[in-house]
Amino acid sequence: MIGMGSRYTGVQVATYVAADGRRIPYLQRRILAPLDRFALLQEHRVGDGERPDLLANHYLGDPEQFWRIADANPVFSPMELTDEPGHRVLITYPAGIEGTPTDA
Repeated sequence: MIGMGSRYTGVQVATYVAADGRRIPYLQRRILAPLDRFALLQEHRVGDGERPDLLANHYLGDPEQFWRIADANPVFSPMELTDEPGHRVLITYPAGIEGTPTDA
């Protein structure tokens, strides 16, 4: 079962039927939203020793949500987010949420 906070929530499960008749379930491909669908919350400049999970914990309150930051930045692997000090990382709202926060 896929948890509600997982990057695979909502991804359809398909079944492959092997030559011997075994039915093997698998997740279909997860398609990322175009980068322009993410509303910017703020930018972060990577410091020494930072990791994607630490950024997610700091900005999103949950280290397991690192994938949300990776989705909003043009990287293949989440570790690319923090492998170079000084690199700019975009912290965004999830795809499809428009606008920015208003001042309270």
